[in-house]
Amino acid sequence: MGTNTDLIEALNLIVTEKGIDPDIIFEAIETSLVTACKKNFGNNQNVKVVINRENGEVNCFSQKEVVDEVFDPNLEISIEEAREIKPYYELGDFVDIVVTPKNFGRIAAQTAKQVVVQKFREAERDILFNEYITKEKELVTGIVQRKEHKNVIIALGKMDALLTVKEQIPGEEYNFQDRIKVYVVEVKQTSKGPIINVSRTHPELVKRLFEQEVPEIYDGSIEIKSISREAGSRTKIAVKSNKNGLEAVPSCVGQNGSRVNVIMNELNGEKIDIIEWNEDPKKFIFAALSPSKVTGVFDNEETKTATVIVPDKQLSLAIGKEGENARLAAKLTGWKIDIKSETKALETNFITKEELKELKDNNKLKKNNKSNKNIKQNNINSSEEKDTRI
Repeated sequence: MGTNTDLIEALNLIVTEKGIDPDIIFEAIETSLVTACKKNFGNNQNVKVVINRENGEVNCFSQKEVVDEVFDPNLEISIEEAREIKPYYELGDFVDIVVTPKNFGRIAAQTAKQVVVQKFREAERDILFNEYITKEKELVTGIVQRKEHKNVIIALGKMDALLTVKEQIPGEEYNFQDRIKVYVVEVKQTSKGPIINVSRTHPELVKRLFEQEVPEIYDGSIEIKSISREAGSRTKIAVKSNKNGLEAVPSCVGQNGSRVNVIMNELNGEKIDIIEWNEDPKKFIFAALSPSKVTGVFDNEETKTATVIVPDKQLSLAIGKEGENARLAAKLTGWKIDIKSETKALETNFITKEELKELKDNNKLKKNNKSNKNIKQNNINSSEEKDTRI
């Protein structure tokens, strides 16, 4: 068959534009042409198609095994006939006999076009997938495009992302052209191209927002140890300082709440409790039930269960609306938490009056010590400011 320079030029253009390996395209065309070639000779032959990489010439070969005695002329050739073609053939070798049909040029051109279009689409899908897979598990900003069966389609540059009902914050409105931040849960490749699934309810969304707003978290000076979230209502986040002299909670809150307020606004007013992480389960559980006050914590390390006693007036606050505060504290700490009022603890003989009084006295002592520490620190800061002014 003659040369096909148009095919080579077209392939070179695709290779240059899309960065596809030319051998992949050639091999795909050759594989497709094998099927076309077998239609001319039947499926009972071994057929091979080869395209010249330089000039585009296409040839179809029937592959036959060299044997002593021929039983199937479609698959075998005698050693005598083989050596008439080339004298060095041995038994067991395969001979390629040119059997290119007369109309094979037209068939080859049609097949090549189909394969090139297919590979072009695959290459585009792969390029998009490779670009967006790097955004998986990250926070991105998108623009609301439309709604489809309660799902929201969000434009992320060249691709659209899917925000399903399950991943939407309850009660949140998504209007056309709204700019919103979403967490990329998954980027997966399909036969129709990449699919990007995003979320507004994922706890990692809150983590990424804190990394953006709090430089100390981004650089590792402050570490987020755990997060528990009920999207649209409340989030609890436990933080730990990895740098001497740096206080984790105030740094995350920001001056006059400047940092945490930005995050709360992004989440449409979702409440955020920032808690100091502590290795001591009692202290951690104590803090996790914020904003309620706690009288005492009794923990069982073996079963990872804790009974928490709170003042009677604090019981509803500790439990939270429909148990939300207690539930989030349990998720945050990894402990099962049972909350009792002081009266209930006394009535069930869980503690005695003397033990309850001792708990309250210890809490007052801790509170006074903390107040004194703060006063001392404020005096030190004031003194330093005076020295600076002098």
